[in-house]
Order: sequence, then structure tokens, then C-alpha cells
Amino acid sequence: MPRRTMVEAIRDAMDVSLQRDDNVVVFGEDVGYFGGVFRCTQGLQQKFGASRVFDTPISELGIVGAAVGMAAYGLRPCVEIQFADYMYPAYDQIVSEAARLRYRSNGQFTAPLVVRMPTGGGIFGGQTHSQSPEALFTHVSGLKTVVPSNPYDAKGLLIASIECDDPVIFFEPKRRYWEKAELDVEAGPPAESLHTARVVREGTDLTLAAYGPMVKVCLDSAVAAEEDGRSLEVLDLRSLSPLDTPTLFHSVRRTGRLVVVHEAPVNLGMGAEIAAKVQEACFHSLEAPILRVGGFDTPYPPSRIEEDYLPDLDRVLDTVDRSLSY
Repeated sequence: MPRRTMVEAIRDAMDVSLQRDDNVVVFGEDVGYFGGVFRCTQGLQQKFGASRVFDTPISELGIVGAAVGMAAYGLRPCVEIQFADYMYPAYDQIVSEAARLRYRSNGQFTAPLVVRMPTGGGIFGGQTHSQSPEALFTHVSGLKTVVPSNPYDAKGLLIASIECDDPVIFFEPKRRYWEKAELDVEAGPPAESLHTARVVREGTDLTLAAYGPMVKVCLDSAVAAEEDGRSLEVLDLRSLSPLDTPTLFHSVRRTGRLVVVHEAPVNLGMGAEIAAKVQEACFHSLEAPILRVGGFDTPYPPSRIEEDYLPDLDRVLDTVDRSLSY
């Protein structure tokens, strides 16, 4: 199989979806002729025409508001917000309209739309191009939130998200955009469900639960820990809402320890909710307190010092040591 980047995988997913279903439309700022700021939509307008892949004014509220209306009338919009940091003007449309449409219409209307957002740091983007706001969406009932960590999952999960009848927030870790993985371009999505976690490395001593950009950091940490005789299991959550708790609980009950790693600030982040769920369900299996590794509770720093802000191998291994020494 060819090795493809996540950018190419995401483009492949939209290509497949546009071919499969004439109701799929792709739009956002610069996604048409220009092909998107990260080139995720490059060539799609030329292939499918300007009525199905098109540019919009610089208005996130307008992009998502239009997508909600289109979805209610039977289309399947897949829209791009250039950076997750720009989504705040559209937050009301996502939360007040898209997330609640099925419920408040008693199922008469649905909102089968996908909002794609490049997320996280690591590209020296500074404060307004590096945020990780996933917790703002996982708190909202009616939304599904997905964060792939590699090209293979990115393609399959995006296709499944576009086919989903509910609104999906699709976060793309842009620091992983240009890393390659084997990808069968013709095969379509992987067989896994949209909402399943995946054990990417088995271990016996401790579970590292992560998603998006931090999965690679956890895998590197597990390799380093193995040199000291420690066996760490790495769990890629992939879906944050709904969360695959059976897979998570099964892992923790086997290892007895859990460290949750995410790039977003620790305060009220995904790690807090995961820790609460695991504590309630796995209390008698735990050998140590559940610990978290994340960004600091500060605004995202200037680009020249972002490496001091982002969780790295040393911070993960220090936290692993704390858990194993308990």
C-alpha cells in the first residue's frame, strides 16, 4: 500500500464521499480554487465543480449557519474552519442549532454535517493558531467529537463522519498533517465503528490514554519505558463523544493504572471526565490514583517557547514514574 500523509488521507475521504453521494458538499474559506490553507481540498473543485466544492466569505458563523440549513434540507455539508481557534463566532450555531435540531424537532429534522477543524500546536502558530478546544464540544449533547491520530484513521473516520446523520466535530491534529502512514486509497474506511477506541500498543503495567497529536508522544514514551522494563499500554481514544468506555475500562482493569494525556489544558479537560468515569467503574482495579498530563492552564504561549508548553516524552514518563511508584 502507498504511504500517504494525513492531508492526503483527508482529501481522499472527501473525494470518496463526494463520489458516493451527490448530496455531499464541501465548502469553507479558500477550500475551492485554492485548495484550503493546508491543501486538504486541493483539486476537489476542479474534479466535482464549483457547485459542490466552493469558497465562502470570511464568516465562520455564516459557514456553519448555512451548513445547518443545508443539512436540515437533506444535504450533507462537510465544512472547514481554517483553524479551531476561529470557531468561536460559529459556536452558537453549532451548539444552539446543529446539536439540538434532532431533539427539538422530535426527529423531524436532522443535521448530518461535519465541521472540520485543524487543531493544536506544534507548527509555531502562536496563540491564535494553536488552541485545542475539544472540551467545549464534548460537553454538548447532540454533538459527536472525533480526533484521529494518523492518516489511516483520518480517512476512515472522516468518511464515517460524513455518512453520520448527526453533527460531527472533526478535529485534525495539524502537527501530524505531514506524517505518513500506509493507506489503501481505494479501500475506503477501516471496518471499525466511528466510535471505538483502539489499543495501538499492548502493555501490562499502566494504560496511557490519549488522542490526536498525543498518541505518538505516548507511543514514544512506551518505547522508552520498555528499555527500563516497564510495559505501557497505549490506547488511542479516537472518539471523545461518545467515548468508548468498554475498551477504556477493559484496559485499566488489566493494568491497574491510568495516565490520560492530551494537549489541551488540564483544567476541566477530557482527562477530568475520563478520570471520573474510570474511578466510578474501575475503583477496585486501580493500584494508583489516575493522573493527567496536559497543557498548562495559561493562554497558549508565543511560538518560540511552545515546546515548553506542549506535553512531551519527559513529562509523560515523569507522570508514569509517579503512578508506578505509588
